[in-house]
This record gives sequence, C-alpha cells and structure tokens, in this order.
Amino acid sequence: MAQPASGSSASAHMDAIYRRQRYIYDATRKYYLLGRDRLIGELRPPADGAVLEVACGTGRNLIAAARAYPDARFYGFDISAAMLETAQASINGAGLDGRIQIAHGDATSFSAVELFGVEAFDRIFISYAVSMIPPWREALQQALHALAPGGQLLLVDFGDQAGLPGWFKRGLRRWLAHFSVTPRDALADELARIAAKSGFSVQCNQLYRGYAVYAVISKDPA
Repeated sequence: MAQPASGSSASAHMDAIYRRQRYIYDATRKYYLLGRDRLIGELRPPADGAVLEVACGTGRNLIAAARAYPDARFYGFDISAAMLETAQASINGAGLDGRIQIAHGDATSFSAVELFGVEAFDRIFISYAVSMIPPWREALQQALHALAPGGQLLLVDFGDQAGLPGWFKRGLRRWLAHFSVTPRDALADELARIAAKSGFSVQCNQLYRGYAVYAVISKDPA
C-alpha cells in the first residue's frame, strides 16, 4: 500500500508486490489489518470537510469512509499504479467517483495542492502504511504539514506485539517481511516526540495486546 523508498524504484517495487495480490487484497487483509474500521468510525470530519488517505491502496477505506460521511470530500494517493487502477475501478463501481479523487503520489514528498488543488485537510488517515515506508518519519511529517488547523491525523499500524507470545511475534514478522512490511517499534516514541512539539497533541493506544498501535494526532486551531 505504500513504498519502500521514494521515486520510481519504489513505485516499481510496490507494483511488483501487488500486481496480482491486489485482486485478493481486501478479502485476505481483513483478517489481520485490525483497527481500520474503528479508525473510519472515529474520523468524524466536519460538514464539507476534506479527508485524505495516505497510501490508499485498493480504495477500500476511502469507499467505506465516503459512505459513512456523505457530506465530506475524500482524496487518496498511492505510489503503486497497479493499486490505483484497482482503486479507481472500485470507486467507479461504488458510484463514488464524484466524491472520491485519487492520484499517484509519494507519502514522503506529496503536495496536496499539486495532487488535488487542496490547501489542507481536516482529516488525514494512514492505515497500515507506516510499516511499509522506510522513511516513515518523513511520511508522518509530510502528513502533519498537510493538516489544517484544528484537524486530526488518525493512524493505525502494527505495534510491537509486546503482550503476545514470542513465537507469534517472530512468525508474524517473518511473514510480513515477504510483503516489505516492517512494524515500527519506535512509532510510540516518535508520536511522543510529535506530541512534545508546539501545536500538536497525541493520543496513542496499544490494541490487542500490542498487536497494533492506534493514534490520533490533533493540530491546534489557528
């Protein structure tokens, strides 16, 4: 859903991984990408608010969010052209092409204005993509930069699995590595660093005994 690095090599890498998997992605990932629906349920954008998904993949989350919040406008980007092809077909099939706009973009360097003509977003969400972006701190900073005053960045991703058996953690991480996925054990520390910066507050929770991290970063009103 995201990228191993920036630039064309990252796009090619993700296309190679998902060129075939995109057809079964949503059917298989629902069993272990836990917390996505909670995130969508807690987006609660303002009326006519702008909502962005970073690394939108197949468009599954954007479609669910657009249905849940019919008064908001939705945008998404991904570095994988193959995933975007699937996403656009799904969006069209759901009859939401008038409310969801997607584009090709890099999470570490995207411009909201260049991609969508939008200055900033009331809500931004990142679902299980931080673990696929080696320069993930840069991706977080770029998302925060695109956040409107009073807006929120919601994030869910793999945690450190500290409360789970060692065999489960080792097996999960070996399996995830086949898809260029690496849980960010330093994510909670990075979120704490962001919370210490002026203008931001962070709520961070461990889900399912550390299986996942769920965070809401709020930007102070102007």
